[in-house]
Amino acid sequence: MLITANPKAIDLQAKLFRGFSDSSRLSILEALRDGPLTVGEIVQTTGLMQSNVSNHLGCLRDCGLVQAEQQGRYVSYALSDKRVAELLRLADELLADVAKGVYECTRYNVPEEQ
Repeated sequence: MLITANPKAIDLQAKLFRGFSDSSRLSILEALRDGPLTVGEIVQTTGLMQSNVSNHLGCLRDCGLVQAEQQGRYVSYALSDKRVAELLRLADELLADVAKGVYECTRYNVPEEQ
């Protein structure tokens, strides 16, 4: 029996993975694996510019991958769900097995950041 995928579900899943596909957003998500951080702490951990971090945090928050909590003058950001960290962990495990192929793949060329 042939089962066809639901195009809307596939599109939604692709949109979810776009949240993980940008190196800056992925760097932020990786930084948050160890626990909540402020924007300044994320900047320090990732080496990204503050405006870049703020922009990507807005995207990640709007997409439901991170949550924000006001703590006095500061806002602390955390992964919204423990499964986000689990997905990152699984990606690490998978990459350990397929890294050579991913590295050599010419179809996934990523433009270098300026």
